[in-house]
Amino acid sequence: MRDLEKYKGVIPAFYACYDEEGNISPAGVRALTEYFVNKGVKGVYVNGSSGECIYQSVQDRKTVLENVVEAAQGRLTIIAHVACNNTRDSQELAAHAESLGVDAVAAIPPIYFHLPEYAIAEYWNDISAAAPDTDFIIYNIPQLAGVALTGSLFAKMRENPRVVGVKNSSMPVQDIQMFKRAAGEDYIIFNGPDEQFISGRIIGAEGAIGGTYGVMPELFLKMNDLLARGELAAAREIQYAVDDVIYKMCEAHGNLYAVIKKILKINENLELGDVRRPLASLIPEDMPIVEEAAAMVRDARRKYIGA
Repeated sequence: MRDLEKYKGVIPAFYACYDEEGNISPAGVRALTEYFVNKGVKGVYVNGSSGECIYQSVQDRKTVLENVVEAAQGRLTIIAHVACNNTRDSQELAAHAESLGVDAVAAIPPIYFHLPEYAIAEYWNDISAAAPDTDFIIYNIPQLAGVALTGSLFAKMRENPRVVGVKNSSMPVQDIQMFKRAAGEDYIIFNGPDEQFISGRIIGAEGAIGGTYGVMPELFLKMNDLLARGELAAAREIQYAVDDVIYKMCEAHGNLYAVIKKILKINENLELGDVRRPLASLIPEDMPIVEEAAAMVRDARRKYIGA
């Protein structure tokens, strides 16, 4: 049995941080890393969907990860998403991530072209081979990638000894059960959909990675603690409050991550910039929604955390 404890808990997805010109902001990256350390989360998932990875260059993603690692100073589990839409760039990012000493690399399947399962497995294994001393995590997000992790593909990937689990962002909670039952205790399954945090954990996920955790980490940490103590009703009450915040944020014209970054500016005084085109920026009509969502986060923290 390998040691998977470093992955068990609340792992926020790291947001893209830009300066006023839309370039990567090392200062923003470092500030956000310190914020997560201070909040007490288990780790961070860097350069994934929340990091706007498909709109960034290979060098952009290297710069982000370098600054996260340097700022974290070993205080966080770091999972680096390295997938690009070609194998060579993905391998370059995987090798770079390993050189920095990250805990794991992760990858979605190739997007756009619908590849057969053997080609997807080759893609993931080629990436993993570029980081031979680093854990590998499969990222299953079929609603965006256009291809789902099947039982047969997962079985094939478990032939790779570096594969330690799945970040499962498919909407059916049952998928977590299926992956966990197939893989057993020597693998970790992460819950992906934030709106199903407690559902995924109850059915078998030992850890969780999510894009909205960063805007309200205390609430997810509290749910995590309540689940560990078996206090399901209390955890469910917070889940409902969290979901209300998510639904409110999704009412805006601007992209969800644009909303989140503005809330972090209001509530935490973090300067993370805008989102990168073609993601939609906030418009003036979004500000009442943003301010209401920010207030909802503050209210929920006072109610459930006392802070």
